[in-house]
Amino acid sequence: MKGIFEFIEKYFFIVILVAVAISLAYPNSFKWVLSEYNGINVINLLLSIVLFTMGTTLKVDDFINVFKNPKEITVGISAQYVIMPLMAFTLASAFSLDTALTAGLILVGTVPGGTASDVITFLAKGDVALSVSLTAVSTVISPILTPIITLLLIGNQIQFNPVDMFISIIEIVIVPIILGLILNYKFPNFCEKLKVYLPTASSIVICLIVAGVIGANKQAILTSSGIILIVIVLQYFLAMLIGFGIGYLAGMGRKQIITVAIELAFQNSGLSTSLAKTHFPNLSQATVPGALYSVLQNFAGSILAYAFRKYQSSR
Repeated sequence: MKGIFEFIEKYFFIVILVAVAISLAYPNSFKWVLSEYNGINVINLLLSIVLFTMGTTLKVDDFINVFKNPKEITVGISAQYVIMPLMAFTLASAFSLDTALTAGLILVGTVPGGTASDVITFLAKGDVALSVSLTAVSTVISPILTPIITLLLIGNQIQFNPVDMFISIIEIVIVPIILGLILNYKFPNFCEKLKVYLPTASSIVICLIVAGVIGANKQAILTSSGIILIVIVLQYFLAMLIGFGIGYLAGMGRKQIITVAIELAFQNSGLSTSLAKTHFPNLSQATVPGALYSVLQNFAGSILAYAFRKYQSSR
């Protein structure tokens, strides 16, 4: 069993591509992911599982590290909630995306960093402690900043309630993380044993979310997603390049520069998809940017991690 989990974690980019292929060939296979049971969105429940697993890997020390690396944290978080949203808005405007795709792209830019960034940073031999701190801090403050920034950018185009979005993020993100933190505090040895399986469990859940969204929007993706694919690719690689640039200009070390670049490029696309499904129910394609971004960041990230690791080894 452990070998299977390690294989999935190592070759996640292949697994997610297989999930996408299945969802395109058999769209109804993952239809249940976007359904509701007893008033609960399955996609929100799945994402809560991912954030709970993240919580079980965190400790209070991860937040204390914020004060040990104030420059890196300040630069990283500022870029996360200033540069990424503005980039998303600029790309949506430049490519004249429709309302639904604009909403989805903006959410990809306003959500916190994704947990996959910590894994990719480890593989790339970056500063894992900094990556964990950046992910943790951006996630904890997301209930306030994500709704506010989203409202500022598209509130004049799309009607939604930022307070409801705040509550959603608390329910989907903060509560599961706190429960995970408590479990790790009370039963650290148990959580340490779980660490072997948690990345794979999270990866499987993300695959299900992506497959569900792509299957539900198969026709729209195949007929009109050429532009959005270009935009998503630009968003990802521009984030990476900007991360390198601001890290260098801030005078960070090589490991920290790589870490900030990865953190910016790896968004919590699962959360953006969940928020789009919950708060823009009449804009079905608003879930598409998050799903496509998840496929790209995990596929490209695995390759870039290898390149970064080779670069680090050659220095």
